[in-house]
Amino acid sequence: MTSTSISGTSNGKSNGNGNGDRTAERLAAIRGGVRPTRHNARTIAALTRNPGCARRAVLDGAGVDKQRLAAYIDFPSRFGQSQFALARGNAFEAQVKANGCADLLSLLRERLGLPIPEVAYDDLESVTGRDKESPEVRYARSRALLTRAAAGDEGAGTLFDHPLLGLEVAGQRVYLEPDLIAFQHEGRFHVVEIKSFAVVDGQADPSKVSAAAIQAAVYVLAMREMLADAGYDPTIVSHDVVLVCPRDFSNQPTAVLVDVRKQLSVLRRQLSRMTKVDQMLAALPANLSFDLAPDAAGVPTRAPGALVDALHAVDARYAPDCLAVCELAYFCRNEAKGCTAALGTSAREELGGIERVETALALAHDKLAPAEDQAEAAALLRSAARLRAELMAGVGS
Repeated sequence: MTSTSISGTSNGKSNGNGNGDRTAERLAAIRGGVRPTRHNARTIAALTRNPGCARRAVLDGAGVDKQRLAAYIDFPSRFGQSQFALARGNAFEAQVKANGCADLLSLLRERLGLPIPEVAYDDLESVTGRDKESPEVRYARSRALLTRAAAGDEGAGTLFDHPLLGLEVAGQRVYLEPDLIAFQHEGRFHVVEIKSFAVVDGQADPSKVSAAAIQAAVYVLAMREMLADAGYDPTIVSHDVVLVCPRDFSNQPTAVLVDVRKQLSVLRRQLSRMTKVDQMLAALPANLSFDLAPDAAGVPTRAPGALVDALHAVDARYAPDCLAVCELAYFCRNEAKGCTAALGTSAREELGGIERVETALALAHDKLAPAEDQAEAAALLRSAARLRAELMAGVGS
């Protein structure tokens, strides 16, 4: 099963006054004396779904363990995969990658009709362990091998497992560590996503396919940026992603091509809309920290109330769909009680300028004069209240 991690660092681009280093130091202080949290590919996908949420952007940029933080302040997250699903996914991935990806090569040749000859398999995972080698070193190794393959050098390789990729998110350089495989054939790269959900009679759960597609689009975009930075045409990384899943109710793999052009377009647009992290940090208290201050046994010692106060200092943009993608969603939902934002994105947009539910109700029943920027929304609310009253009167008669 694909797992991806992100390690936030400054982007390394100096503007002459060390802003990049200062931003990295500030994020480290916000995180506290612990290593940045490893996130999965859903992190960027979730972040781009709600680009206006400064709270998530700051916490993810700093590498704060949101799941542990949410549990400590008594708002534990309630989504994720079971241990059984994780074990099944890992076993399926190991099967597909066994013997130099023999099953995968068979699928690429037979199911997708790709005339791939004998291949060279390169595992780009650190031989010294992921935690003992810097992401910059691993990224440089991945870049060297992938650009060599892009140049068509003899013996450059065909299958690349665990390539470390990079992407700029909200002005910060993040490293993506996918357990995916990239393969190149006749000068064109394809991203391979291995997932454990089943394809039954040629059909799979649409929501799971959609989630896999947006995650794959993150990898495609990161690979394209890597090769473009090296002077190659980014479109040599295909928008057609190879999705490998178990077939029917067996553990035998099958493969399909998924076009992620739509997801790439959405991803680029959302990433471009995100506020730079350093701009968000400038508006936050200088002493802001989400350090749990664990003792020698790893038990947090910081008062939960202090962490709640720290969260209140960073603006959130809660919407109901956050419940499916963010570890802090239950805290933010509780915080947003009485706010029109808690009703959903469409309600928030249609009630622009009206932040509280009680204000909306007062405007709807002509108990409050609207401000100038509330006039249009107030007229819609009055119309809706009148229609509701008519319907209720009809029901009662």
